Amino acid sequence: MKTLYIQCEMGAAGDMLMAALWEAAGSRPELIERLNAMGVPGLHIEAERAESCGIHGTHMKVEIYGAEELEHNHHDHDHEHHEHHHDHHDNHDHDHGHSHSQGHHHHHGIGDIEKILDSLSLSDKAKAEAKEVYGIIAEAESIVHGADVKHVHFHEVGSLDAVADVAGCCMLLDEIGADKIVVSPVNTGSGSVKCAHGILPVPAPATELILRGVPWYQAGVESELCTPTGAAIIKRFAHEFGPMPPMTVEMTGYGIGTKRFENRANCVRVFLGEEVRGGQDGKHDDEVFELSANVDDMTGEDAGFAIEKLIEEGALDAYAEPIIMKKSRPALKLCCICREKDRKHMAETMFRCTSSIGIREQRLGRYTLKRREVTGEVSGIAVSAKISEGYGVRRVKAEFESARRLAEYKGMTLEEARETIVRETGAGDR
Repeated sequence: MKTLYIQCEMGAAGDMLMAALWEAAGSRPELIERLNAMGVPGLHIEAERAESCGIHGTHMKVEIYGAEELEHNHHDHDHEHHEHHHDHHDNHDHDHGHSHSQGHHHHHGIGDIEKILDSLSLSDKAKAEAKEVYGIIAEAESIVHGADVKHVHFHEVGSLDAVADVAGCCMLLDEIGADKIVVSPVNTGSGSVKCAHGILPVPAPATELILRGVPWYQAGVESELCTPTGAAIIKRFAHEFGPMPPMTVEMTGYGIGTKRFENRANCVRVFLGEEVRGGQDGKHDDEVFELSANVDDMTGEDAGFAIEKLIEEGALDAYAEPIIMKKSRPALKLCCICREKDRKHMAETMFRCTSSIGIREQRLGRYTLKRREVTGEVSGIAVSAKISEGYGVRRVKAEFESARRLAEYKGMTLEEARETIVRETGAGDR
């Protein structure tokens, strides 16, 4: 299972997360080009080499209209508040070397932020996730200030800076495509932070609200380590919190902050690789989720449509079983097998495409054979076969569409076409 582990021993801030994810995605220059081309107004991003306590990584320099929201390393900064407006998360994620008094005094409401996100050059999935992250932030801010969510406003430059962090992290997570994301307990730092209304304890109230349900602690640093933006990204994407699972690590990413701490490397670190499972010693190779719903008021055509949609939306499998419900009514049990990261989306699809008012969920262990595909060409037709191996078993099967095309072209039976494909691709060779 492709797993991403995020280590938050020095907290979580949007720019540091983005830098670490960029490295985990291969440090590819074209990804920086895509980040700059997202369409955030005035945005320019540079990936700069950086160092902290001898550890080398990346500082993601994020500029809006030529001004970098310099962080004081997302710590020890002024939180800009305005009457009936709250900017608590705006200026967390970059070192404040200046105040934004250079003419940018407009504010964005949550509706404005969502319009900006909708306009960005991102996948629909990444846009939806970015809006969910902002929803988490806005809800916390509204509770802290006793205001309706739609009345929460963000200072223009600071909010665009945070939009870049949120959208950038969502884009990179989409690019990485991990099946599972595990996050360590989050070190929030300690001490206090200044805002326009006075001194606030760390974690600041909005951050603490966002971290409800997330394990966090305070250790080693009297400074603000976890920002509302970083906390919301972690909360939205984490499937689990805890220690790093056994993994074969393939990529590591270091997001470096600019503030210096004595004898402590200031970085967010991520690990990307395959989670190690026993398989042959009785442990499951994989884990999936089964979503199921009993329905007695859908036609077979409607059920077929729902199954097709679930497969299109990324389900590993979807099917229906005949059952008898109360009052001896013939009915269907609609089932969907999916990855953990997709279960919410699959549930939404099931509700949208069926008449069900309730869906059950269970985690399932799964034993799987390792699968690979071999390709070739027969009489000018591209063909492929699949090989499945493990647990003392080896199976070879020609891909059906390849066999069908070859059988029609050559006047063969399907069985003859299958045998030809296996022979010509070498799939049958051990």
